[in-house]
Amino acid sequence: MNDGPAALAMRGVRKTFEAENAPVRALRGVDLAVSSGEFVALMGPSGCGKSTLLNLVAGLDTADEGEISVAGEEVTGRSEDDLARLRRRHIGLVFQFFNLLEGMTVLENVALPAVIAGRRRKMAETRARDLLDLLGISDKASAVPGVLSGGQRQRLAIARALANDPTLLLADEPTGALDSEGGEEVIELLRRLHDGGQTIILVTHDSSVAAAAGRVVRMRDGRIERPEAEPDGSGAMVIEAR
Repeated sequence: MNDGPAALAMRGVRKTFEAENAPVRALRGVDLAVSSGEFVALMGPSGCGKSTLLNLVAGLDTADEGEISVAGEEVTGRSEDDLARLRRRHIGLVFQFFNLLEGMTVLENVALPAVIAGRRRKMAETRARDLLDLLGISDKASAVPGVLSGGQRQRLAIARALANDPTLLLADEPTGALDSEGGEEVIELLRRLHDGGQTIILVTHDSSVAAAAGRVVRMRDGRIERPEAEPDGSGAMVIEAR
């Protein structure tokens, strides 16, 4: 691990959503630290707060209480413009359903975040080609996303998330829309990226996917279960309630 600030630090984070019948307390005082270079899986039943946590870290939503920092930079209390700049510097997002731009080529999809961040197009495209090569889909650079398999589409989404060399790669159920073969491809890719030093936070409900991580954090009812880690037999450290 590096000696600098934690890749992620969350302290006392709470988030409530207003609903028709009663408020939904999505997060109820979450404390979580992720060191640089870690691969952490967040697990728990649907509605336990996993995706809400990722959205708050990425600045896509705002916490009601508590503090969140990424690489030592506060996320809470920032303007929308500041949050957009922070995302470009520190956050790579991978979604279950890819969120690709179907009217652009594979290369253009990957280069776009770097262009938006102010990088010259030629440099952005060079970085994009390097990432496509790293992820094994360089031969698809001039294709459109619609002709790719599910596994290839998620590889493309990961390449796009890496375009600006993010501090944190946040992956929300990245295998959820894939068949078993495509899911295995994506998990192996995430393992390789982690071996190369990438910090990853992965949301999943699948224990076989979570087994790729170095630490598994379990959530229930908007809380992280008691942080006492024990090996689960797969190499990962599992945080269980007692």
